[in-house]
Amino acid sequence: MARFLKDRSKAKGMVPGSLVLIGRQKMDKPIVQLIRYNEADLLEETVGSFDEVREKLQAEQVNWINIYGLHDLETIKQLGVEFKLPSLLLEDMLNTDQSPKYENGESYDAFIMKILHTEEGSKRIHAEQITLVLGENYVLTLQERKADVFEVVRERIRKSKGRIRARGNDYLAYALTDALVDNYSILIENIGRQVEDIEERLFKQMDSKLVEEIYQFKTELNYIRKAVRPMREFMTSLLRTEDTFFQKKNIAYLKDLSDLLVQCTEAVEMYNNMTSDQLNIYNSNMSNRMNEVMKTLTIFASIFIPLTFIAGIYGMNFEYIPELKFKYGYLVFWIIILILGGGLLIYFKRKKWL
Repeated sequence: MARFLKDRSKAKGMVPGSLVLIGRQKMDKPIVQLIRYNEADLLEETVGSFDEVREKLQAEQVNWINIYGLHDLETIKQLGVEFKLPSLLLEDMLNTDQSPKYENGESYDAFIMKILHTEEGSKRIHAEQITLVLGENYVLTLQERKADVFEVVRERIRKSKGRIRARGNDYLAYALTDALVDNYSILIENIGRQVEDIEERLFKQMDSKLVEEIYQFKTELNYIRKAVRPMREFMTSLLRTEDTFFQKKNIAYLKDLSDLLVQCTEAVEMYNNMTSDQLNIYNSNMSNRMNEVMKTLTIFASIFIPLTFIAGIYGMNFEYIPELKFKYGYLVFWIIILILGGGLLIYFKRKKWL
């Protein structure tokens, strides 16, 4: 299966808005969680279905509904009916290959983003889709499988750290997006550190393993860029939109988040260019090494060509060659050979070809 594009054959020929899961089912059974809070009270529980959540929503508190698992189409339909989400948005929720985007609706702000992570012992980056919907008195998040990227936000809510319990649902949406972007930043920093370390090895270690490592980092950076770049673009679009569910007092946090996304995007571009330069340097070094080898062989060939010519003359089978009967002919031959070979070596040395 292609890594940058997922199989869309299931949706082939279907009408727009059809609910079809594009991608792999990653959980046997969906998990529905509810966190409901204000400054004084907190309710956190895992329920069996969305029907149970509906009964516990309260307009005067912040309601965070989190769902792990996208394969239950009935639950997705219930979400669409309950929160008045259009069928095209529900279709995008189920398309795990959907590019990150922002959609401003009459009763919601919707964000489709990617969670990036690496598995233990592997440098390969994996992406999973997350949809965040911000409404009048709720925040809805849907994830492909259980992940801990938002655990820091849950801890802040439980321990009432910072402003989160005193602010509304729009601040919660910001906090969740901020946790996601912080994860991007840490991931990019880790890869960047390894890319920079390669520079120290580039002129010492010249083998195929090094170039494979550089190319792997380049591929992973392109994979990160596929997730981060659209987020920077839709964050700019969000800041320009006037009719959103984000209160003016929280817009400053979004601007700060936009700056961090710009920084992440620039870092990805910089490290991607760095890997390209490293590949070019590696190829140049290999070419230079090959040129050095060819130069050395050419110099030795240039030295032995005249010597071989002289040896070839006196190796002919003509009967009358004057020098053959000379008593010191063999000695003279070697003197000429040594003078000629030594002279050529001195000449090449002075020319700094050796």
